[in-house]
Amino acid sequence: MATRNIKEVAQLARVSVGTVSNVLNRPEIVSPATRERVFEAIKKLGFVRNEVARHLRAGRSRTVGLVVLDVANPFFVDVAQGAESVADEHDTMVVLCNSAGDPGRERRHLDQLEQQRVMGILVTPVEMDNPWLEELVARGTPVVLVDSPATGRQCSVAVDDRLGGQIAGAHLIERGHRRVAFAGGPPSIKQVADRHAGIAGAVAAAGGAVELMTCTAPSMTVAGGRIIGERVAALPPGERPTAAFCANDMMALGFLQAMATHGLRVPEDLAIIGYDDIDFAAAAAVPLSSIRQPRELLGRTAIDLLLEEVAEPEQHRHRQVIFQPDLVVRKSSAMRRDP
Repeated sequence: MATRNIKEVAQLARVSVGTVSNVLNRPEIVSPATRERVFEAIKKLGFVRNEVARHLRAGRSRTVGLVVLDVANPFFVDVAQGAESVADEHDTMVVLCNSAGDPGRERRHLDQLEQQRVMGILVTPVEMDNPWLEELVARGTPVVLVDSPATGRQCSVAVDDRLGGQIAGAHLIERGHRRVAFAGGPPSIKQVADRHAGIAGAVAAAGGAVELMTCTAPSMTVAGGRIIGERVAALPPGERPTAAFCANDMMALGFLQAMATHGLRVPEDLAIIGYDDIDFAAAAAVPLSSIRQPRELLGRTAIDLLLEEVAEPEQHRHRQVIFQPDLVVRKSSAMRRDP
């Protein structure tokens, strides 16, 4: 069966069986144009994927790649710890790669991990539409999306970010805020889009009584939060939002710094709520309210799904695991404001 499939790929791609074998085993020695034709043929003959994976499995390393958006964000460190705790039980090593929110850098990491013949890859994609991940799967490398839901072509573990944004918005509205800002990173990042959709839904449910100001920074970092915080703080008091929902805790910390720089009090002048509930949130100068995600559980669950697929590829069925977020209220948003 495997030989016949490889021959069919070769015929469709108009190359030799040996070239197909090189593309699958040593893609770096094949020209990009030829690789593209072979990959296109593999995609059209979707049944090739599992046979290739079974044929190559014995030659794979005991290594799993983990590609994250920002290695400086403690959220991803906790995810990595969860994945590593399970990997260690299976005599497997996790290699952590930082895409830094750059699609080109993400692809280079994926290329390098594939060339190293890793068992599989855990990845938080930079962008929602990423055909390169599907090509990886077609060539026999299992992929599990982390902190990002899939469409069914891969396993995934994520938190209901729309619900998280809705909870944050409802909390601020219940506290009496009528002008609310959303501080996010690039909207091409699915987590940002979903969290914004969640708070927008909460604002819409208020029936026009609440205004939502949407602000975007180049990155979901402390610096990004500070940029948006400076912009908000510079507004006249009558136009300035009285509360801000930040797309993650790193941005919330930067936003908090900007408020302090401009002499604005939190939560008296402006309430803040973040997302992730990293350890720094509770330890901030003004303890930050946050939407909590089960960070280590995300990592543990993701690698469980990956190892299951590696062990039994023919019986494996892709699953999309969705966890529910929780609201943690601290001083930064605890005060009730008169509408």
